[in-house]
Amino acid sequence: MRQIGFYKQVAEAMPFSYASPNAIPLADTLCAFLVSLILGASRFAHCDWLRFDSALHAMLGIVRFPGNDAILRFFGRFTQGRIEAFFRPLSRWLVGLLTAPAEGFSLDLESTILNREGHQEGAAKGYNPRRSGHKSHHPLLAALAAAPFILHAWLRSGNTAAGRGVIAFLTEALAQLPAGWRIRTMRADSGFFDQALLRFLEECALPYIIVARLTTQIKARLNSAQIVWREIAPGYAVGSFTAKLHGWADTRRFIVVRETEREDKDAVGRRLLNVPGYTFRIWVTNRREDPMSLWRDYNQRATIEQRIEELKNDLHVGGFCAKKFYPTEAVFLSAILAYNLLAVYQAHVTAKEGWRKPSTVRAAVFVCGAVLGRAGRKLVLRFAQNGGGLAKHRALIDKAKEVKNAIAPSRRCCRDRESRRWIGTPCHPAARGFEPGFDPTNHRQTSFKSGVRVEKTAHVGSRCAFLNCPQSKYLGLAGLTMKEAVMRAP
Repeated sequence: MRQIGFYKQVAEAMPFSYASPNAIPLADTLCAFLVSLILGASRFAHCDWLRFDSALHAMLGIVRFPGNDAILRFFGRFTQGRIEAFFRPLSRWLVGLLTAPAEGFSLDLESTILNREGHQEGAAKGYNPRRSGHKSHHPLLAALAAAPFILHAWLRSGNTAAGRGVIAFLTEALAQLPAGWRIRTMRADSGFFDQALLRFLEECALPYIIVARLTTQIKARLNSAQIVWREIAPGYAVGSFTAKLHGWADTRRFIVVRETEREDKDAVGRRLLNVPGYTFRIWVTNRREDPMSLWRDYNQRATIEQRIEELKNDLHVGGFCAKKFYPTEAVFLSAILAYNLLAVYQAHVTAKEGWRKPSTVRAAVFVCGAVLGRAGRKLVLRFAQNGGGLAKHRALIDKAKEVKNAIAPSRRCCRDRESRRWIGTPCHPAARGFEPGFDPTNHRQTSFKSGVRVEKTAHVGSRCAFLNCPQSKYLGLAGLTMKEAVMRAP
């Protein structure tokens, strides 16, 4: 985060500040929450897992790690205006760190359901296939399929239709893209099949392919002999036609995939009573490729479903609520920010290995056993010999040595795990980045509390992590709890 200038961007975009001289820096509070998400926290209370990990604090450069109450108060300050002033510029800066494909990005639209319990502002009863009748929020997302990267997101009330406000949403999403970047195509499901949206996309000269609803006019065309079917595989045929539906000002092109129903395989699509034995899938588009190519292109949209599942299951985006709507939206956008940071990291570090889920990256890269110590006057990070410590991260350490501007643990004062003494730059506290009057010896949050014997910690370490980028982009962390580490110790 320090290498890409994350803290600087957060400080410049932050729309408010604390008046107290003893307040934890706002960038540190946000960073603490993002790291907690990446490490698997699913509730605000889980952020306290990392408060006593001195190795993590030193690597992040955080002097005072905030508790869950401080994080809740931080998000409680967000209003709609502050959300727009903070998260939108931050997202615009982050997407600029990606490399755009020569042909442009595919932009996918999707909405999803976040189930809510209790009395959460904005939660309402709406479409909810898994928990019918329960309150929920209904966020809207736009994702860059090739990155993968969540370009834009809204949190909406649970009784909102999928396509409500989509034109304003797309206008904001397109404004997030750097100058000169282009959208190869826009893909969406039938929830966004709307005349106003199609007209907007055509005015913006954006290619699109959107699932069409089976209206009465479309059903009549499928039953007519005007469609010329072309067999592309046993049981599959494609065709196309043009139609001007009721209320439309223009005639548009539709493509159709017809699948024969079989006993050994479930057919995908909608059945028609007057055309038995087949199922149909229909899209409206302004592109001129053949129907089979467009069908295969649209099938790639399935990746956004994976992005949403990763947000829900790996980063637990549905587990954080702040009661008020806009603080909850700020938490939701912070989880997306954490996801995008992982996307940028993988694009720069592990691009050859392909995309890995946040939970996989957490286990493969971030989590290891280590303790913070010193060798003379130098801070060192001692990795565990077992439990996926040194052996797993040796290749990453070797790459970190090749970085032009190598990242070292922060020289800020912290407590040594073994000697229980404060270590760091031997100078005035203000020169170490502390506020005037700060006394590190009287600071309780960085103390270590554990019932584990000291000689055992030298082998298994505390909650810590390590992350680096061969292109001098990142170094970060995560970790095992003391209980988990002791259980894995020989």
